[in-house]
Amino acid sequence: MAVPKRKMSRSNTRHRRAQWKATVPALTPCPCPRREMVVPHRACAHCGLYKGRQAVEQQ
Repeated sequence: MAVPKRKMSRSNTRHRRAQWKATVPALTPCPCPRREMVVPHRACAHCGLYKGRQAVEQQ
């Protein structure tokens, strides 16, 4: 198992961590009349539509 031989400096640690960026999720409009923004390949949380059909029953 690989084990570091020396302590990594703050500069190097921060330089490595600088690459960890959060990305904004891609959103597409739902085909329902409200046009809510939905994550692709997921059922709409507001109307329950997925690929133009009712996938989830709304209460």
